Amino acid sequence: MSIGNSPEEDRPSIGRVLQQARIAAGLTVDEVSGSTRVRIPIVHAIENDDFSRCGGDVYARGHIRTVARAVGIDPEPLVQQYDAEHGGRPVPTPAAPLFEAERIRSEPRRPNWTAAMVAAIVAVVGFVGFTLFHGEDDGTSTAHVAEGSTPDKTATAKPTPTKPADPKPVPSESAIAAAPLDKVTVKLSATEGKSWISAKDHSGQILFDGLLLQGQSKTFQDEERVDLVLGNAGSIDLFVNGKKVQDQFEPGQVERLSYAKGDPEAG
Repeated sequence: MSIGNSPEEDRPSIGRVLQQARIAAGLTVDEVSGSTRVRIPIVHAIENDDFSRCGGDVYARGHIRTVARAVGIDPEPLVQQYDAEHGGRPVPTPAAPLFEAERIRSEPRRPNWTAAMVAAIVAVVGFVGFTLFHGEDDGTSTAHVAEGSTPDKTATAKPTPTKPADPKPVPSESAIAAAPLDKVTVKLSATEGKSWISAKDHSGQILFDGLLLQGQSKTFQDEERVDLVLGNAGSIDLFVNGKKVQDQFEPGQVERLSYAKGDPEAG
């Protein structure tokens, strides 16, 4: 009989894994909090394996997934580890009542042919009476015209001229293609997946801090400089001052970049 630690005991804790991944990605707790909208005290608590501040298992799983994606690692093994350590997921509600409701649904009502026939008779009688009444008016009007009165030509309704449709606007040129020379313009497009990004102007003011989902784009401008942090640089197409930057970024790679009005010579 051997004495030693089991594989589960040797496995690092959830908080330790997230902390090491954050440090490896070059991110601070403040940056992770800003990109995930998870408050700083909760990020600290999770890295210390204290999930009591998350507000329950559902929120704890959501925070683990969000923080893991922000630091560039797969969240599912950590969620499975959390479930194993905290009693697993709740049992889903069985779908039997839904099918029971489908079985007891009442049959559609058959059409009431008697009521339909009565309605048809009433409609016919009304139409005949309407025709007779207006027939007498038409006769009087015809006799009056025959006596010599001339219809007023001015009373004839003139067709309303049709207003021509407004021409469709011609699509403008791309905002990047028309980048002003007196500013630095940076465009980020997530083409290979999502990425956490942070963008600041030359004074350090945050222009954007969050996730850029696949298919989304963001454009930033400043008078002097734009500073970038890309959490998953391999998924981003980067355009600076109207030119695409040919990079060699890898998926999951964290890049810190800075561009001015004269770039992308540096890129």
